[in-house]
Amino acid sequence: MYRKLLLVIMGLSLCACPRPQQYSAPQPPIPNQWPERVDQAEVPGAPSVVEVGWREFFADARLQSVIEMALENNRDLRMAALNVERVEGFYRIQRAERYPGVNVGTGAQTYRLPEKMSPTGQAQTVEQYDVNLGVVSWELDLFGRVRSLTSAALEEYLATRQAQAATKIALVAAVANSYLALAADREQLELAKATLETQQQSYEMIKRSCEVGIGNDLDLRQAESQVEAARVDIARYTSKVALDENALNLLIGAPVPAHLLPENLASVANLKDVSAGLPSEALLNRPDILLAEHQLKAAYANIDAARANFFPRISLTGGGGIMSSALSDLFKVGSGTWNFVPQLVLPIFDSGAREASYRVAEVNRDFAVAEYERAIQSAFREVSDALALRSKLLEQMNAQESLVHSLRETYRLSEARYNAGIDSYLGVLVAQRSLYAAQQGLVSVNLARLSNLVNLYKVLGGGVD
Repeated sequence: MYRKLLLVIMGLSLCACPRPQQYSAPQPPIPNQWPERVDQAEVPGAPSVVEVGWREFFADARLQSVIEMALENNRDLRMAALNVERVEGFYRIQRAERYPGVNVGTGAQTYRLPEKMSPTGQAQTVEQYDVNLGVVSWELDLFGRVRSLTSAALEEYLATRQAQAATKIALVAAVANSYLALAADREQLELAKATLETQQQSYEMIKRSCEVGIGNDLDLRQAESQVEAARVDIARYTSKVALDENALNLLIGAPVPAHLLPENLASVANLKDVSAGLPSEALLNRPDILLAEHQLKAAYANIDAARANFFPRISLTGGGGIMSSALSDLFKVGSGTWNFVPQLVLPIFDSGAREASYRVAEVNRDFAVAEYERAIQSAFREVSDALALRSKLLEQMNAQESLVHSLRETYRLSEARYNAGIDSYLGVLVAQRSLYAAQQGLVSVNLARLSNLVNLYKVLGGGVD
């Protein structure tokens, strides 16, 4: 009879519950190829980014040591690791609900029976001792509710693992960019000091000429203005170097030893070039996209859990043990006891709560789909931008080097014509300013080129350890 009743209840539940939904990854909303304006997406002979670990990509030994310090001491990465441990604990808690829990307990009680309640008609003191081994209320997961919640918790845990990986890649790139910025500003500072030395020599030479009556005050003041301009740049870049060191120390989580700091960009070993490959290959393995995919899978699992609420919920509680009115008789034959309490619950009327809960789960799924697609589109743009800059920055750097070479020759000729008395000092002044600006521009372009390679490595998802 009970079996027939259960079948009737299950049949009514099946008529009212939604259909099951299977997870399927959305089609990536991006083209199959990089934009046509992107040059050299495939670098001949360059490996894919997934084949290149950060130690191989950043070949400079000092930079590797600084990155290792950051991976050990950075607080953001530490918090990401702790978050993984916390979510793993939540997953284990949820997984434990799939299995029955067993408790053991002992008890003793003493109470007095009044005359009117005593079977002998006289007041008496009753003692009772028991030892029980019981099963905590355990749900028979016939319709997958607990299993779906466990799957959702697992996907959330895997998502936090990917969040940790994304934090690690972002940290490595941030340390590298900060290291390169420090190298560039130190190079700019040395350039400003060298320029000041040259300008000071010119100023002293013109000053001596004026003292013997050969030079003029205009040339002297023009040379003096160049000296002061170089001093301004020295003060500015000295401040920037100090700020760069502070920023690097914050990323590392500890002071960086002086012997690990770069002198200039030339002292940093070249970065390894990588190939972008196809968009689907390059993007779908990024940690942030894998994170969004795990969250999407968790949303599907939550839909299954909401669907299971339309079915009966069956739970079992039971136990067995021994009981006696005397402690000395507790473990003797004939003192055994047991209990078994099955329970079946099916909400009949809940004012639409189950339907609303299921609808919320579906909306969360649709939201997760949009997040997943947006992550892919954002990644596609980031990689496209980095690829578009890669070859152009190299061309710009080559052109800037040619410009520096040309202006250096112009400055040499202008200085020779001034010393020969052919031209005024204005020609030397213009040539000096142009050469100095071009040298500063060369450092900036070189920094932009190296930072672009670091950014490309980051947006492609980084490589293995």
